Amino acid sequence: MKPQNSPASAPRQFQLFQSRLDSHLNLDHPLCHLATAIQWSRFDEAYVAFYCEDTGAPGLPTRLMVGLQYLKYTFDLSDEELVLRWLENPYWQYFCGETHFQNDFPCDATSLGVWRRRIGDEKLKLILAETIRIASEKKFVTLQNCCQLKT
Repeated sequence: MKPQNSPASAPRQFQLFQSRLDSHLNLDHPLCHLATAIQWSRFDEAYVAFYCEDTGAPGLPTRLMVGLQYLKYTFDLSDEELVLRWLENPYWQYFCGETHFQNDFPCDATSLGVWRRRIGDEKLKLILAETIRIASEKKFVTLQNCCQLKT
């Protein structure tokens, strides 16, 4: 079944008594800047075809799964380490789209491998393409720099 639009969080009634993550974080943190720079809707549109319309349990939110992939490769972690560290890091949770601090694992570590196989290597390249787009837009790299790396 298609993923939910927002991360699976506590019921809204419980959230009434919780403070929002963004009220406790330094929004100048690099992950907060990156979270606002990424066009998350690109991934929703690109990956929707990989989910059945009406069969099975709802998929995990696309932003959560893509955010976890970014963090996995940025910090060179195994799936198991990634899930454990996500639980204790509010900046990682904010980056992955959570609005309130979570005290439960975002998913089972094996779900990440299943998701990567479902999406496939070709569609996972969209994550790299988005990284390059942001780096170019922010002038961290230029086309000239990229061409020099090839030679």
